Amino acid sequence: MAAGREVSVVTIGGKGSSLSSLSVYAIANGLSQVRIDSAVTDKLPKEHPLSTVPLHNLKSRFLTLEESRAALVVVLNKLALSNAGIRDVLPDSIVETLNAGFDPESLDFGSVSAFLDSLFRLNSKNPEEVGVTDGELAVLENSSAALVGISALLDHSSSVLSTVTDAVAAISCEATKADISAFNSLDSGDGFSAKDETAVASDMKILLADSKLVGRVDSDAIWEIPKVHGIFREVVKSVHTRMRVELNSLVKVGKGSSGSSGCGKVLMNTLWPLASALQFLGESSLRRAKLNAESISSVDLRTQVLETLERSCPTSNVLNDVFRLIWEAKCEVDYVKFFHEIYCLLLKVRTVVAWEGALALFSLEKSESNEKAQGAAPARPEANVGNARAERKGEKKKKVLGKGTIVIRQIIKDRVQNQDKDAVENVEVLAQWAQNLSLFFDPKDPELDIFLQKVKEIVESNESRRIPKIPKGTRDFAKEQMAIRKRAFSIIEEVFEMHGATALDTPVFELRETLMGKYGEDSKLIYDLADQGGELCSLRYDLTVPFARYVAMHGLSSFKRYQICKVYRRDNPSKGRYREFYQCDFDIAGHFESMGPDFEVIKILTELLDELNIGDYEIKLNHRKLLDGMLKICGVPPEKFRTICSSIDKLDKQSFEQVKKEMVEEKGLSVETADSIGTYVKKRGPPLEILSKLKQEGSQFLEHSGSATALDEMHILFKALEKSKCINKVIFDLSLARGLDYYTGVIFEAVFKGTTQVGSIAAGGRYDNLVGMFGTKQVPSVGVSLGIERVFTILEQLEKDRNQSIRPTKTQVLVSIFGEDLSLAAELVSELWEAKLKAEFMVNKRPMKHIDRAKESRIPWMVIIGEREQNEGIVKLKDVEANKEEVVPRSRVVEELQRRLNFSSS
Repeated sequence: MAAGREVSVVTIGGKGSSLSSLSVYAIANGLSQVRIDSAVTDKLPKEHPLSTVPLHNLKSRFLTLEESRAALVVVLNKLALSNAGIRDVLPDSIVETLNAGFDPESLDFGSVSAFLDSLFRLNSKNPEEVGVTDGELAVLENSSAALVGISALLDHSSSVLSTVTDAVAAISCEATKADISAFNSLDSGDGFSAKDETAVASDMKILLADSKLVGRVDSDAIWEIPKVHGIFREVVKSVHTRMRVELNSLVKVGKGSSGSSGCGKVLMNTLWPLASALQFLGESSLRRAKLNAESISSVDLRTQVLETLERSCPTSNVLNDVFRLIWEAKCEVDYVKFFHEIYCLLLKVRTVVAWEGALALFSLEKSESNEKAQGAAPARPEANVGNARAERKGEKKKKVLGKGTIVIRQIIKDRVQNQDKDAVENVEVLAQWAQNLSLFFDPKDPELDIFLQKVKEIVESNESRRIPKIPKGTRDFAKEQMAIRKRAFSIIEEVFEMHGATALDTPVFELRETLMGKYGEDSKLIYDLADQGGELCSLRYDLTVPFARYVAMHGLSSFKRYQICKVYRRDNPSKGRYREFYQCDFDIAGHFESMGPDFEVIKILTELLDELNIGDYEIKLNHRKLLDGMLKICGVPPEKFRTICSSIDKLDKQSFEQVKKEMVEEKGLSVETADSIGTYVKKRGPPLEILSKLKQEGSQFLEHSGSATALDEMHILFKALEKSKCINKVIFDLSLARGLDYYTGVIFEAVFKGTTQVGSIAAGGRYDNLVGMFGTKQVPSVGVSLGIERVFTILEQLEKDRNQSIRPTKTQVLVSIFGEDLSLAAELVSELWEAKLKAEFMVNKRPMKHIDRAKESRIPWMVIIGEREQNEGIVKLKDVEANKEEVVPRSRVVEELQRRLNFSSS
């Protein structure tokens, strides 16, 4: 708004120009003059054949002066955009009328004929002599000027109101001493939080930062602020987006044009949610206004204030009556009345918000007045000691408002209060305050610009977050944690490379179409990115789909690769569960001997977990075809296989009764079918033992071709695992389902069995059809993914349990110069670096600083040079752990360190 106030003239038309709701509002309310760009007028002919279409006068329709002026601006812009068959007389007449001003009900918008007649008469022109061309007639009939004009007023006014209501609600939180803890928990992190609700909650926290008045009183009227204001903010954005189109689109003429009725339907559908949002906003503000009144401690004063509020402020019934008129206009398809009544509702809501603000200020002022009165009470004689200190403490206690609300309150206070210091004792002042604020909150008021700008600056400065924070579900890693990670990654890479895998890296984001349709119900957890140049992209969800895309894209028939990279899930953060985390993947693609790659990836998984030395674990294993066979035997329809698998996959976290309830009540299975599934999914145990039971004579699994094949494959796999001496780590578990859609064969999941509760630490399986989903030949594949973040959690806990301090650096030597000679340190440490020794240096006069540095970083050796050592051409080698020193010649320091370090490492 501030920028708009600086421009005294709004130019219509011209290359690259566009009309905004702000400009329409400014011209409609006489805040700006209007001109039409000369580039437009130069192209317009003065003469043009007049239309022979007869014009008819329908029922007259007069708008308010503001609405009439807004409609004129819209007509002018549509004429400037069209200019086909448009003479200069009509745009010139509109500009003249707007800049000269006119009385209410001077322009008749009931029909084109009535409009032209009233417009030209205002400009002392004879309508019959001027006439109208076919082009002008088309624009006037199809521009929907009145509808678009009123909608533009609504667009700008509601945008301003959105900021005002947030600011007023913030001081209400303080006036009522409200508990605002709900603002902190609005973003659940599960990807389903409403963006605008979360944004409102964030803005409220910023406005109330450091406030000592909030946090005690529980109130629904306060807790609903993010939802009510968030919905209003969302609708306002939607209206603004639509108005940018409607204000600047060419008038459609001829076939396919629906004229004003088409525009009316579009705008009615756009603005109907605004009407609802305004009503809810008004009722919410009214509830807070009453809360502000009820927060006044004096019973008599509180009663008087409530009576004044009921008598002078629009009530809930008043808001409902206006909303009823909007509904009636909607049912009657009276577009002009519909938009007009919404504007009336907005004005009523603005008045309610003004009352809320007045009452919040009144309550705060009264509270402070009472505190001053209590502070002025005669003190006991013995209490006079230390008066100055008490006064200073009292001054500190006064600073209790939030960093944002203290500014908001002062601006409102300066606007409404007179010099009367006892005004807060007078209830009658309330109505005056509310009236002043109602005028102040009107976008026509030039002082409102300052208020809006201040609120914007407070919110954008983000005072409450001067200490930065990271998003939920992400972590920073300190030097000790990074030491563990680097060690783990080194072990993992060594195991992968021992099996002949090569490293691969892929983009952190993929085309959205690459990822969609690959993860079943988990697709909702994919992070979508904003459109940046015509490509819809998403952050990678895992490393398997990008690997399959790479194989398909390069036409590979076989490939054994590993990849250690971050992936992203729009998930609900919890202990051991993050939204950004590393995955370590090993995959084999290509045609090989039956179950050979499956055996290798499971063997690799056991090697990884053994080498990482995390403790006891088990690998649960199943087969997707066996699972499908089980579901068919139990009577589950094929189209429900995947969704029921998703339910079964929850059995590691929920009881069967909970899963059964989901399958029956949410997914439509019969109780009998669910119970039948229960008899199978409870089977788990040693692989060869369970396999023998499933293959015994009469087993229904043998009658199903898919499950029979699965049992044969499992037999081959288990025999191979037995020979490789790792089958003792495997459990055959028919409840394992793995929710991802792309699995086709063996599926497995590693679970940690130690005291640290982290759940699954690795998973994988066979996916023979994934590569072919990219429109190329099928390349059968199998892989394993290590949930390294959970493994890190285990490793970090093990370090704590062993009471071992982690050495964050590999530094071998600290060069310690007792003094200020940096050049000496540079000379000596450079010699060590050239000899490939890991060294650091420190220049400081205080010896204990050097000792502390070496011990904190667990650096095993120190090279110490003081003034005496420098004069004698020697250095002291100190074994930090043994606390022993030895003098060696300066010339042999590198040789001596190499000897000692090689000895200690061997």
